[in-house]
Amino acid sequence: MVADPWRDRARRVGGRWRGTADNRPHYIVCGQDPLAYRVVGELVAASALVTVIVPTRPRPDGPDMRSIKGIRLLRADRLTERTFRSAGLAGARGLALLDQDDVGNIDAALCAQEVEPNLRVVMRMFNTRLGSRVKRLFADCEVLSDASMAAPAFVAAALGVVSPTHFRHGGRTLHVARRDEVRPEHVVCGLADLRDPGHPRVLPADADSADLVLAEAAGAQVGPVPAARRIARARQRARIWRNPVRALRSFATRKIGMATLGVLAVVVVFGVLLSRAEGVSVAQAVYLTVVMTLSGADPDLGKSAAVQVMQVVLSLAGLALIPLLTAAVVDGVVNARLALTDGRARPERIGHVVVVGLGNVGTRVMWQLHDLGVEVVGVDTDPQARGAAVARDIDVAVVIGDGSQVETLRSASVQTCRALVVVSTDDVTNLQAALYARELNPDVTVVLRLFDGDFAGRIQRAFNIGVSRSVSYLAAPAFAAALMDREVIATIPVSRHVLLVAEVIVAPGSVLDGQTLAAVGTNPGVRVIAFAQFGEPGPIWLPAAGYRLHARDRITVVARRSGLSWLLKQAADPTDEADEQP
Repeated sequence: MVADPWRDRARRVGGRWRGTADNRPHYIVCGQDPLAYRVVGELVAASALVTVIVPTRPRPDGPDMRSIKGIRLLRADRLTERTFRSAGLAGARGLALLDQDDVGNIDAALCAQEVEPNLRVVMRMFNTRLGSRVKRLFADCEVLSDASMAAPAFVAAALGVVSPTHFRHGGRTLHVARRDEVRPEHVVCGLADLRDPGHPRVLPADADSADLVLAEAAGAQVGPVPAARRIARARQRARIWRNPVRALRSFATRKIGMATLGVLAVVVVFGVLLSRAEGVSVAQAVYLTVVMTLSGADPDLGKSAAVQVMQVVLSLAGLALIPLLTAAVVDGVVNARLALTDGRARPERIGHVVVVGLGNVGTRVMWQLHDLGVEVVGVDTDPQARGAAVARDIDVAVVIGDGSQVETLRSASVQTCRALVVVSTDDVTNLQAALYARELNPDVTVVLRLFDGDFAGRIQRAFNIGVSRSVSYLAAPAFAAALMDREVIATIPVSRHVLLVAEVIVAPGSVLDGQTLAAVGTNPGVRVIAFAQFGEPGPIWLPAAGYRLHARDRITVVARRSGLSWLLKQAADPTDEADEQP
């Protein structure tokens, strides 16, 4: 009889992990959106048993969890103790709470703690300040924000710089840069060959061919700050003349302006005709026209019929012109004040960044751009969206409307913006907004959020939209690593690939115990960047392949997800995978 891994669930006995019937760890994931889908995929790829708890009525626009083979699907409308017991939480290795509800995730974590007090819990939360305090309520908890993880990649793409990833490790600050932007001695690892933007080669065999590298900062400023400062300085130089021009452009409404121009045209035409009929000079003609238009002409029956008609027309034009000029002046004063003092009323801007979709990710993107000094205009259909309230607090202009409509994009001045970041949760809406923006502004940089990687690739090739991002693709590796308690230091997005920077400890008796670093280099998906012997405070950077590994030595690597999974198995204690059966 074949053992059922779900019936003979994983459990802890005496505080020690006992494993499942087939020695695979068991994880429980709660959620049904793209992030949950990606995290489940990561866990399955790591040979874990996964139970996914989804609502009874799944979202019609969400990914189908049933397409992932080898998982157990449990439907429940509420995450209660009973639900968790039915899912086999008692004895599970970890629990991931991935709903977009901070309070609901906290409540679910408290319920789970009643079932399994020492459980590893990974929580998704937008409010990171609250999350740092919530962690203290649990014995083993990690709080992550997918919006915070993904937003820097969107910001960097909008500003036209490479991935903003930078981190501190082993006494050094490392950052991602183009090879020609750093000195050769500062390069730590070649990351990708980007000569073919549609098909980047990640961790190429020839490290010298990689034009995207991981380098030591060495006192240099990292991230999107330099690009943002250049934009801010350009905006400050333009502000001197841009506000008066904006005031003049908005001096009057279109209807009043057209009516005024029409009446003035009548005055000019009939003034010229009158001057020719009277046979006077140009100066005298101007005098007669102005006086006759503004004060009317004295009737003179001795004039010819043509001259009398011209006098009547100019008098009527004068009657229409005076109230139009008065209306234009009043309307112009009001509009000029709005344009100069309250940009939110008429956001006619130049060189700004438009963010469409002010949900969790859009709010973070808007916030970071504003902090960098970049002018931002937000767009959302809901005036009560999370980002709308934040925009009011930080004085960012917001246009309420459908971002996939041309008129809404015009209101946000997309035709004069430098970049458009479209981050709503609907791929079709995002694509439509991007295509309309390209029609209004062919030179605009479009940063597009798309869930489906294959679809994103086709869109880039078909419509020449060079930058697409998936929030779940960027954040899922970190969530999965946290759930499996892996020491992931940083994630590096490269196009639609993600590289992981991790520190791996060699366990006694593992495959790597006694081997040289050359054994690690046999996997093309792994690059060793540092090595620390047990008991030594600092690592050796770019160590030679001949270094011999011993128990509790630490290896720092840049790896693909599959490469990191392989390395963890090579460095794992063999007794952890063959624990005694119950």
